[in-house]
Amino acid sequence: MSGNLNNKGRNNLLPIARDVIKHAKAGTMRQAKDVMRLPASNYTDNNRFAAELEKVIKRVPIILGPSCEIPNPGDFKTINVAETSLILSRDKSGKANALINVCSHRGACLTKKEKGNSNRFTCPYHGWNFSNSGELIAISSEDDFGKIDKNNYGLKSLPVYESAGLIWAIINPESKVDIPSFLSGYDKMLETFSFSDWIFVSKRTFKGPNWKIAYDGYLEYYHVPVLHRETFGVDATNRGLYYSWGPHQHIKSPAVEKGHIATETLGYLAELIDKSEDEWDLETLTYGVWTVFPTTSIASFDAGGRGVLISQILPGKKVDESITTQYYIMEKPPSDPEAAEEQFDFFQQVVMNEDYATGASSQPGLKEGIIDHVLFGRNEQGNQHFHLWVEKVLNAKNDEDLNSIFLNGAL
Repeated sequence: MSGNLNNKGRNNLLPIARDVIKHAKAGTMRQAKDVMRLPASNYTDNNRFAAELEKVIKRVPIILGPSCEIPNPGDFKTINVAETSLILSRDKSGKANALINVCSHRGACLTKKEKGNSNRFTCPYHGWNFSNSGELIAISSEDDFGKIDKNNYGLKSLPVYESAGLIWAIINPESKVDIPSFLSGYDKMLETFSFSDWIFVSKRTFKGPNWKIAYDGYLEYYHVPVLHRETFGVDATNRGLYYSWGPHQHIKSPAVEKGHIATETLGYLAELIDKSEDEWDLETLTYGVWTVFPTTSIASFDAGGRGVLISQILPGKKVDESITTQYYIMEKPPSDPEAAEEQFDFFQQVVMNEDYATGASSQPGLKEGIIDHVLFGRNEQGNQHFHLWVEKVLNAKNDEDLNSIFLNGAL
C-alpha cells in the first residue's frame, strides 16, 4: 500500500480511536434507544427463510472470498451460495469473474474441483469448452451438432466487484444493484488493511445453526466473558462500541486492560491511551471486528504474525442449517506454520463447540414456541442494526428501491 493510502486509512480510523479512548477513560458505552423484541419465528419459519434466500442472500452483494485466495491468472475455486454452484476465477487480464457452474448445453456441472488453475473449463458430459471468463470457445463435433451463435451460450456471469482485497458478487445475473452504493464507503475503511498484499494461509468449512442465529454471535461482545470464559477468560470485556456505514459495522471495545488475550480480536485500544496520536500505529487502529452485511465477519488475530479471520456464514438447505467458511489470511507467512494451523484449529473449535453449539441449543425452544420473541438489549446494538437492515432489504420492492436505500445509508 502506498504511503498516501496508508495516511488516508489512518486518518479514517483516528476519529473512531478517539471516540473509543474517550469512552474507555470515562467508563461509558453508547447504547441503543430501547430493547428490541424480535419474533422467534424469524429464525424458524420456512416461508420467511425462503424469502431471505431470494430477497437478501441472492439480492445483495455477497463476499465470495479474499482476493489472495485466487491471486494469479487462471486461479479458480468453486463455492456454493444459496444452492447455486459458482466458479470464482481470475482471467488472463487479472479480472475476477463469478460464473454459474452450469454448462449452457444441457445444464451439467462443469467442475467439482474445489480449486485449481485453468484457462478453460471443459464440460464432463459432452466436452464443450468455456474460457475462465465464461465465453463458449469450442463445441465438440461442431459440424455434427449444428450451427448456433456461441456468443449467446457463454456461462451465466454474475455482477462482480473487487475492492479492498475482497471479492463481492450478486447471485443474480440480471441484478441492477450498485455495489459501491451498497458498500457505503465501507470498503475504503477495509482498504486500510491492504488485504490485496496479504497471503492466503488456510480455510475451514463446517455446519452451524440457522444463519442468523450463527451470525448474531459475531455482532456483540455481551456473551464473551460468559460463553468464552474458558477461552477468552471471565475478565474479557462484554462491552462494544459500534460504528456503521450503511448496513455494515465495526465493533471495538472500550476496555482499558493492556495485553489481554482478546486484544486484537475484540479491539482493545488500551495500549494507545497513554501515547500521543502520532504514535498510534495503524495495526492497532484496525483491531476489532468488522462485519460486512449480510453474512461476513472479519476479526484480527496474531498467529506468528498479523492476520485476520474472515468468517462467511451462509444459509444451508434448511431453515435450521448454515454453512460457515473460515478464511485465514495473513500479512506475511506465519513464523511457525504448524503452530499457526493449531491456532486455526483452536478458533474453529471455539466457534463450533461454544458459539454454534449454544446457538443450536436455542433452536428447539424457538421452533416450538416456548418463547414467542427474542430480546436484543440496548448493549446489543450490532444485532439490532443487523436485523433492522434485514427487514429493510426484505421490504425493498426492486433493485432501484435497494439502490435508493443504500445511497441514503441510514436506518
